[in-house]
Amino acid sequence: MYRSALTMVLALTFCDSGAASPYASPVPLPRPVPFAPGVVSTGLSDGPPTFSPDGRTLYFLRNSPDGRWWTIVASHYRDGRWNAAEVAPFSGRYNDADPTFSRDGRTLWLASNRPVDGRAHADTDIFVAHRDGDGWGEFRRVDAVSSPADEYFPIVVDSGAMYFASERDGGQGGTDVWRAPRAGDGFGPPENLAALNTPGNEIEAFAAPDESWLILASDGRADTLGKYDLYVSWRCDGAWTEPRHLGDGINSDAKDYAPKLSPDGRYLFFTSNRSTFGEPKGRRLTTAELDRRLNAPGNGLNDVYQVDVAALKLVSPCGR
Repeated sequence: MYRSALTMVLALTFCDSGAASPYASPVPLPRPVPFAPGVVSTGLSDGPPTFSPDGRTLYFLRNSPDGRWWTIVASHYRDGRWNAAEVAPFSGRYNDADPTFSRDGRTLWLASNRPVDGRAHADTDIFVAHRDGDGWGEFRRVDAVSSPADEYFPIVVDSGAMYFASERDGGQGGTDVWRAPRAGDGFGPPENLAALNTPGNEIEAFAAPDESWLILASDGRADTLGKYDLYVSWRCDGAWTEPRHLGDGINSDAKDYAPKLSPDGRYLFFTSNRSTFGEPKGRRLTTAELDRRLNAPGNGLNDVYQVDVAALKLVSPCGR
């Protein structure tokens, strides 16, 4: 069967009801494809996605091609389709990125350079807000994981610990993956996950809710195909294994990063600026054809990609 036994375990871990989800593909996805072309993956620079637990709201990043302006936009699944994305009510004034829901959907974390206590600051920190009616309350900085350097891509797991990326001092290289344990209503001192990090950059990690494995993006390894590639690591007897490259069926010669699993655990979503243009074939393009290709997914700007978890061939080395 295409859907492996491990995929079924992941589906149970991620509370898969078995019902078709709004993001479900009608066909198997053994290789990554742009998600919701023309709505989510558009030919603009569309980035790291996160779904609400019911799968009917998608927050993702839409930024300027030079990467200097980041805005979180929202698309909602209604009447059998994803609606055109609009700027999220809580975004658009400052640089905001990397939204992520709690498992119950009542808490939202993001990375932002918004003011703190009315004072502007230059670095990117992690902020949190709680559900308030149909919207969100005030976003407050998570001081326990903040530093003078940048922090981003927060993931909070079932133990209450937060995984995030940071350029702070005390790391192994440029940007590293860190983990802050739960402490009371907040977080304890962050720990550098040295086994995962290199002298290069590990920019983002998605940890499973039970912390048994994670997928991260790295540019600091010998087998990296492009600017960044995706790797998987397993936690065996409390220690993280050497990250394993997910292969050229998932990665490309471009930048592949920002991994997130769907709420039901069946799909991996990630961001890539891979291009489908290739080299000219000797046939003259019309102006309409050129415009269509330049304003579509695969033009070399960021798109959101979707692939079956079964295609990752996730086989745990633990217990061997």
